[in-house]
Amino acid sequence: MACESALPAIMDEQALMGLNPNADACYRQRALAYFEQLKESLDGWEVCAEALAKGFYSDDHVKFFCFQVLEHQIKFRHGSLTAAQQQLIRETLMKWLQAQLMNVHPEKPFIRNKAAQVLALTFVMEFLTLWPKFFFDILNLVGLNSNGVDIYLRTLMAIDAEVVDRDILHSPEETRRNILIKDTMREQCIPALVESWFQILQTYQHTHSELTCQCLEVVGAYVSWIDLNLIANDRFVNLLLSHMSIEELREEACDCLFEIVNKGMEPVDKTKLVETLCQVLQSAGFFNIEQEEDVDFLAKFSRLVNGMGQSLVLSWTKLSKMVDVKVSVETLRAVEGKVPLMLQLLIHEDDDISANIVGFCYDYLLVLKQLPALSEQQKTNVEAIMLAVMNKLKYDDEYNFENEGEDEAMFVEYRKQLKMLLDRLAQVSPELLLEAVHRVFNATMQNWQTVQFMEVEVAIRLLYMLGEALPASHGAHFSGDTTKTSTLQSMMRTLVSCGVSEYQHSSVTLEFFETVVRYDKFFLVEPQHIPSVLMAFLDHRGLRHSSPKVRSRVAYLFSRFIKTLHKHMNAFIEDILSRIQDLLELAPPENGFLALLSSDDQLFVFETAGVLIVNGESPAERKQALMRSLLTPLMEAFHMLLAKLPQEADEERQAVLADCLSHAVGFASRTSKAFSNKQTVKQCGCSEVYLDCLQTFLPALSCPVQRGPLRSAVRSFLHRMIICLEEEVLPFIPAASQHMLKDCEPRDLQEFIPLISQITAKFKNQVSPFLQEIFMPLVMAIFEVLSRPAEENDQTAALEKQMLRRSYFSFIQTIASSGMNEVMASQEAENIERVLFTIIQGAVDFPDPVAQKTCFIILSRLVELWGGKDGLVGFPDFIYKHIVPACFMAPLKPTFDLSDAQTVLTLSECTLTLHMIHLKRGLECIQFLQEYLPSLQVSPEITQELCQVLQQPDVKVLKNYMKVFFQQAKL
Repeated sequence: MACESALPAIMDEQALMGLNPNADACYRQRALAYFEQLKESLDGWEVCAEALAKGFYSDDHVKFFCFQVLEHQIKFRHGSLTAAQQQLIRETLMKWLQAQLMNVHPEKPFIRNKAAQVLALTFVMEFLTLWPKFFFDILNLVGLNSNGVDIYLRTLMAIDAEVVDRDILHSPEETRRNILIKDTMREQCIPALVESWFQILQTYQHTHSELTCQCLEVVGAYVSWIDLNLIANDRFVNLLLSHMSIEELREEACDCLFEIVNKGMEPVDKTKLVETLCQVLQSAGFFNIEQEEDVDFLAKFSRLVNGMGQSLVLSWTKLSKMVDVKVSVETLRAVEGKVPLMLQLLIHEDDDISANIVGFCYDYLLVLKQLPALSEQQKTNVEAIMLAVMNKLKYDDEYNFENEGEDEAMFVEYRKQLKMLLDRLAQVSPELLLEAVHRVFNATMQNWQTVQFMEVEVAIRLLYMLGEALPASHGAHFSGDTTKTSTLQSMMRTLVSCGVSEYQHSSVTLEFFETVVRYDKFFLVEPQHIPSVLMAFLDHRGLRHSSPKVRSRVAYLFSRFIKTLHKHMNAFIEDILSRIQDLLELAPPENGFLALLSSDDQLFVFETAGVLIVNGESPAERKQALMRSLLTPLMEAFHMLLAKLPQEADEERQAVLADCLSHAVGFASRTSKAFSNKQTVKQCGCSEVYLDCLQTFLPALSCPVQRGPLRSAVRSFLHRMIICLEEEVLPFIPAASQHMLKDCEPRDLQEFIPLISQITAKFKNQVSPFLQEIFMPLVMAIFEVLSRPAEENDQTAALEKQMLRRSYFSFIQTIASSGMNEVMASQEAENIERVLFTIIQGAVDFPDPVAQKTCFIILSRLVELWGGKDGLVGFPDFIYKHIVPACFMAPLKPTFDLSDAQTVLTLSECTLTLHMIHLKRGLECIQFLQEYLPSLQVSPEITQELCQVLQQPDVKVLKNYMKVFFQQAKL
């Protein structure tokens, strides 16, 4: 678009019509084009400036549009504007501001905010150079006019966002500029600004609450970096305190005081400030919170008290490290003085008020933890906090367990904060906590039938929380310290024998099972309770509970319970299996079938069944029969569904069938988790049934539809079978691989490579002939996928290719490091060369330090294997032509970032490759470097130095040298 001025002095009225949100698309399009035209034009924006200065338009959208055009000029073109144009912007803004003073009806807030942003941008660009009197000009113009004051305050907040706000990222240059702006403001105009704030607050506190609140917000924002004495003085603090008694202002006044308290200061000064403020607040009656009904204000007040408390704790922490004990003791006394108020706020029925004081409470407990001994009063405080936490952990009547929304999520977060307090209480006084929980737990369990659900839930939850609050290594809560052990044991005995698992509320039921599993080692000590707990898991209380949420969680917890206690399950195995039999059925792919458990939950039940069968004491024949009866229905269903799938035309229906087939494979795979290796499978006589599964599942690989999910499922099963059946799997691998390499997607290949790598690493020479055969087809499939064109901005495709490239290099690394060089060496010379070039390319050309590191590991290994006298023919030549240059070209690339930890690891492998070349080729390597390095503009002295370092035996010295070498080379 041309940039010369060819615009009329008036604006394009038809284009402006498109600014209305309800305008037709063609008008909106024209407005957009006009906006671009005005932005690009060298002086088109002046039309907008004139429209604003003279108030040509009453339409809000047009005014906003004009400010946007002006904003673009200031933000992106300010430096190229002439002095006259810069002056025009200043005059426009001041004329517009002057016009606001006369307006009976102020502009809409979105216009005022945009104007404030434009004023703030102009300030940032011009305050240090062209407009040092920015604030004085605005203050002289607006005085105490309410419309003018509003724009002034909004501008101050916009300046805070541009110059001070730490959440906004700035370039180093902008950061330096912002520091200079703040320093200049402190020197030249902050006292005048503070005075203006005082006048605004005093003038409008009774007549214009919105302006007063805006001003309090400004004070709060600026107090962090201006001289505190300008604000923390009698006249200002008294004014703020008077606002604390005015309903419309009190919340904002609280926030303002919070910012004052939060300002960084020396500990003695901070203590003095907080104490003074506290005395004034207390004598004004603000500490009598039981008389306060406004919960929104109390939430703000709680935050203020929290800020004061945490400030005092921080001061004490700093002072306690100094020699002056007297001042430290006084500060601790000040902290203690706030505890009664803290407790009142912590126990408040409103959770927001309580949550806002948790920080101070947590820090206070940290102080107590550091003291050599607790006074009686401090012990009383600890007990009071403990009781408060126990009470506040309770759910309220309104909590919706079936449909948890935002309120429920906030309570869950609040509970996490309370849990942190409980953990800290345990550090301060574990005996006290144990005793308190024991007392509450016993009292509740004695009367659980008549107590409300929230009381019962919290009693069990407290027992559960002790597990983390009083940690034990590997969950050994029932050995060691006798007091703790006997108390926990007593509570667990009560939990499982008092009948509370029958309580008719899902939160209690869940807490019961969570606690049983957390303390599953209790049943090793008292196994007589196992049968009753097993029944709870299996009946209407657990896996058959009316709530899907409970059933789902119990399925997982039951698998954990059985895993821990499998040695005690022998007498119950067949009973359990018969009771869960209907939960082990593959849900048919029919719409509307409502299974008790989701397929994800069923995975845990299948794993549980596997663990029970494998770890039982039955003879191998019985185990084999049980495992077959578990897996045969899956195989039969799979066979039937796989026959149906290719005949199904509807794609959605195909996906449902494929899903069902995948679940069948997943369930079979999960039963094998009970086995650790081939030995355990053999001992149970289960090899044959898993081989049958393999033969049943493998035909899915040649299914012409739904390839992705089916391949993924069978691949996962093969991974498991390699562990469980070892070499018995090998006959199935060639055919499976052939199918999996047909019509591959990047993800297919990426997931297939780990399977081949697992086989390579596990069976090594046993699979060498197979690998020699599959090596090039696999490599060619990878090359083909990597060479497919992708759209430039397709991030997903780019990431998939990067991950596939990494997988490919990992595969080559596995082969090289498994001592199976014959797999590559047996390929045709041109294919070997092609693969070697991809490794060089991976080491140098792709800015991916993970892949580059792998490539250098491969190169180092290949040099070790083939770089000696009896190595691969022609390989020494390849070393000098390509590997040595790669060791220098890769680290010299601009993308090779030596401040990145992953890249430093890559450089380390690159150095080891050079070291290996020298080990294998000796003096010949040194002579080559003496000729090669000068071609990289390396001086003769540095070349000589590098060659000497390379010849000494300590690799660490070489690594350090090479890092410095490349750092210097990149300067």
